[in-house]
Amino acid sequence: MPVSAGGGVDTLARIVAEHYSTTLGQRFIVDNRPGAGTSIGAEIVAKAAPDGHTLMVSSSSFVTNAAIQSVRYDPVRDFQPVTKLTANPYVILTTPSLPVNSVKDLIALARAKPGVITYASSGTGGIFHLGSELLCVLSGVRMTHVPYKGVADGYPAVMSGEVNWIFGSPISALPFMRAGRLKGIAVTSAARSKALPDLPTVAESGVPGYNVDAWFGLFAPARVPAAILEKLHAGATAAVRAPEVERRMHAEGTSVVGNRPQEFAREVQAEFEKWRSLVTKASLKI
Repeated sequence: MPVSAGGGVDTLARIVAEHYSTTLGQRFIVDNRPGAGTSIGAEIVAKAAPDGHTLMVSSSSFVTNAAIQSVRYDPVRDFQPVTKLTANPYVILTTPSLPVNSVKDLIALARAKPGVITYASSGTGGIFHLGSELLCVLSGVRMTHVPYKGVADGYPAVMSGEVNWIFGSPISALPFMRAGRLKGIAVTSAARSKALPDLPTVAESGVPGYNVDAWFGLFAPARVPAAILEKLHAGATAAVRAPEVERRMHAEGTSVVGNRPQEFAREVQAEFEKWRSLVTKASLKI
């Protein structure tokens, strides 16, 4: 696990590990190795023996980090994607006092005040950072990035008005939205969220082509034999498609995926190229 214990990625990893332990008759241990924007944990898995005994569950941040900074792994060459476990949109959340009710309003305000409007992230190089910069690039505006140690620090900053807006996951954002402490103005996916059907997409809101999904995927080191890969894929998809897990994910505004390794590999490569292109176009640096 390239992140600390307790978050959504960690929870999902433990569900998969428990299923493997039960069905394969061999205990799988969740080993949290956070740091350097997921790079520490990702490097360990990239260099592990391709025998199916060392795996990684990660969000797309290990891809975005490789797109913006020098890391000691290649997210495409050094990993064998097993399956995308889940996917959900992010919500664009603003401080309630900010005079905007849509992404179109936010862009207009940023255009009127270049560099004055600020957005928070859970760290430089992560998906919150690059997803926000993609919005700036596609809409042709300049906003200022304010990185925090994690979303747990970013949310209070937006609630207090210290920063103007942030990405958030539906499960963590909904309680604050219902309490009026954060204002949701759009979802980042290509289609509307079943959990938040009244919120338009960013693309609907005047930024055509914008699409950022939050996904958690399972990876093995590159060159894992086909028979082992197939067994890992079958176990992981069975774990997330268990009725109780699907019910829980649905309640949190998350969709279970469980796609084939080849399909997920194409998605990871496309994601890496997308963010690498953004980093070049926007001249982003750590």
